[in-house]
Amino acid sequence: MDFELLYRLQEIRSSMLDQLMLAVTFLGNGGWFWVAAGVTLAAVPSTRKMGFCVLLSLLMGLILGNGIVKNLVARDRPCWIDESVRLLIDVPKDYSFPSGHTLASFEAAVSILLYRRPLGIGALILACLIGFSRLYLFVHFPTDVLAGAVMGTAIALSVHWAAEALQTRRNVKKQETGERV
Repeated sequence: MDFELLYRLQEIRSSMLDQLMLAVTFLGNGGWFWVAAGVTLAAVPSTRKMGFCVLLSLLMGLILGNGIVKNLVARDRPCWIDESVRLLIDVPKDYSFPSGHTLASFEAAVSILLYRRPLGIGALILACLIGFSRLYLFVHFPTDVLAGAVMGTAIALSVHWAAEALQTRRNVKKQETGERV
């Protein structure tokens, strides 16, 4: 079933879609776009906590998803199994599961959504497009992208919960000592 969807996507390829998907997937390369967004958000006092949550989520995903899960599962990529499909990008060297592009995108997008809904919705749309681009480019299976989205969401929610719990704890301590909250 995974290959069936990937082959159907190859049927809709066009030069315009090729260029669009190359541009979209580029935003997810190495998570650079999301790291830049996290650094930018962390630099502004009103979005500092959101920025730190984005960056911490990305770090956790790098360690858990790309460092541990990818190597434990060791799933071959579709382009390694069927080399007849012409790729528009270089053949990736790491394993397929989960999609690192999708993982990083959902970590950042969900982190943003939890603090600023309108901005987060735009980030989620971009995250979905980045995940879709990995299917279109024939470098991930649908289940890789789905796993990246689920894992990225779970990591972002965990980091958000921890950040909010830490903030609450700090506020309680300040109240106990009579400091201004």
